[in-house]
Amino acid sequence: MKHPALRQQSGMTMVVALVMLVLLTLLAMTTFNLGKSSIQVVNNMQNRDEAIAASRNVLDEAMSSTRFFDTPSDALDQPCLNSNHRCFDVNGDGVVDIVTALSAARCVKVRKIKTSEFDFRNEEDRGCSVGSSNDGLIVGAQNGDSMCADSTWEMTATSQDQQVQSEVQVVQGVAMRVSTDNIETSCK
Repeated sequence: MKHPALRQQSGMTMVVALVMLVLLTLLAMTTFNLGKSSIQVVNNMQNRDEAIAASRNVLDEAMSSTRFFDTPSDALDQPCLNSNHRCFDVNGDGVVDIVTALSAARCVKVRKIKTSEFDFRNEEDRGCSVGSSNDGLIVGAQNGDSMCADSTWEMTATSQDQQVQSEVQVVQGVAMRVSTDNIETSCK
């Protein structure tokens, strides 16, 4: 014969067990979702870093020559898709992962260099002089201007990840000493 106190508690153990099972299930689902979102964050950061690296690569390539201001619409050697585009296969599977577009460089500032600012021991400064040197004076220079100018350019590269359609834009400035002839035609 059962004790009367035990008859009153006959279903309570099952209710407590079901509540605990629901709580453990919620805890497991929350842990899974947190882990999944962490993986997505890491993946997004990796995609972003790869796109930034592709943009910097294109900017470095463009800055290493004078093509970006001589022929701004065709600044990259052997482009893909269209001019001023570079394609990257990041994981080596033969499929283009990132396409980077280089915008035409924009001249921000230009300053003609006076011959009095030169150090003629420096080969780059000697190449900018007009005429011949005579006791530190440059014969043939007008208004004290040289054949060179210091210019500052702003370049923009935009990389787009082809899988997730994310986009990264990198803007970089570059200072370059150029011929005054180039400045007059490309920096207005």
